[in-house]
Amino acid sequence: MPAFYVVVDDLNDWAPYYPSKDVITFEQYLQLGNDDADSKVRIINCCRNSSALGRGYYCSLLAEARGHHVIPSITVFNDVRRKSLMALQLEGLEVTLDRLASDLTDSGDEVSFRVFFGQCDINELAALGNQLFERFPAPIMEVSLHRGSSWKVDKIKVLSLADVEGEASQSRFAEAVNAYSNQLWRKPKVRKRYRYELAILVDPKEDMPPSDSVAIDYFINAAETLGIHAERVTKRDYARIAEYDGLFIRATTAIDHHTYRFAKKAEAEGLIVMDDPTSILRCTNKVYLAELLKNHKIGTPETRIVSQASKAVMDDLEQALGYPMVLKTPDGSFSRGVSKVKNRSELENGLRKLRKTSSLVLVQEFLPTDFDWRIGVLNNKPLFACRYFMVKDHWQIYQHGGEQVNSGDFDTMPIWQVPGPVLEVALKATRLIGDGFYGVDLKQIGDRVVVIEVNDNPSVDSEVEDLTLGPALYHEVMAEFLRRMEDEHK
Repeated sequence: MPAFYVVVDDLNDWAPYYPSKDVITFEQYLQLGNDDADSKVRIINCCRNSSALGRGYYCSLLAEARGHHVIPSITVFNDVRRKSLMALQLEGLEVTLDRLASDLTDSGDEVSFRVFFGQCDINELAALGNQLFERFPAPIMEVSLHRGSSWKVDKIKVLSLADVEGEASQSRFAEAVNAYSNQLWRKPKVRKRYRYELAILVDPKEDMPPSDSVAIDYFINAAETLGIHAERVTKRDYARIAEYDGLFIRATTAIDHHTYRFAKKAEAEGLIVMDDPTSILRCTNKVYLAELLKNHKIGTPETRIVSQASKAVMDDLEQALGYPMVLKTPDGSFSRGVSKVKNRSELENGLRKLRKTSSLVLVQEFLPTDFDWRIGVLNNKPLFACRYFMVKDHWQIYQHGGEQVNSGDFDTMPIWQVPGPVLEVALKATRLIGDGFYGVDLKQIGDRVVVIEVNDNPSVDSEVEDLTLGPALYHEVMAEFLRRMEDEHK
């Protein structure tokens, strides 16, 4: 059985395009079995009538029942049919839609356009089309926008191949399907020797990624020695994630971000995911983490969660914490969204500034130390340990501002050299999150050990975190993926 099919109602629907043995009718697909249970059959469903009980709907339903990977999925059909479900998937598009206010100045209050495999030939709508395809992977979509106080997605309709009329549109579709099928489905034969496939999600444009390019190469090499084919993917590869057995996120995560959507989709498709959506939820929000650690009596800096900058609130903060204090946004990373205030005026200004982007702000006591501990934990076992020193003449390990971000020195050491109380607190904290791959930042002041934060995708850079373990660090992470993949396929 070929690994790839385009399913249409009538072969005449494909008449304008180059003939292919991979194009079959719905009736032909209906008669196919799934003789090779291990093969990953891919289906592009271009059938008409996507309404419930229609052929298009049944094509995807049948594909999912057979274990085939299909676009569009039944979930996509259901999501675009019900506005409440569609609205959930549209969350996070506000910035892109807001840009249309200046881009679509002469288009009136209603705009419709078509998207072929994420491609749109209207420049102003290209970014929106790609993002909609990430959320609603479908070969052909018609999108309707409406402008009120701002642009909104009013309707999305999944179309069939028969709806693509005219030479220009057919040429656009042919180019899109060719690029999509060549990129996503055609696999080099050499890859058949691998037992499993692993996607490593990276962001080539990220200034401070969790792993540098050399470290990613080390992960890929370690995976290969274990019979896993690992390769880099980016946010453009959202629709193809189902073809893998695992997803390793090596881009900075956030809830309102493609990394979280990748994790959710991968988990729903049955992939092994590190880190999983639950871990991302728990780690990326400092308010949740502060309450979680407090309720389980794990040491943290003295913390207050505030929602306003009233006189009573500031009086309480001054009495409880004293100056200086540290202000944090719930979703900051790499020392971003963190400031130190030394007096009432700075406190008031800092709270009001952070409240513009977050309804809640964390305020913590200031605990000066020469360095922070970072304990890397994999499946509830310590993997590596570093001491990250503060930037010279600064109070953090990262200093933002200017043309570049400065960072302090570091010291990587064997786990057995880490003080016992530091390891104990780190492992207690990660057990509350899950069994994934975490980095716990801690401070030690005398006998007191406190957790600063738990990161769901800890930094692993070449010649930093790997200085003690070397290649063994990358091997351990990939071996954990292998163990979970084998358990999943038993």
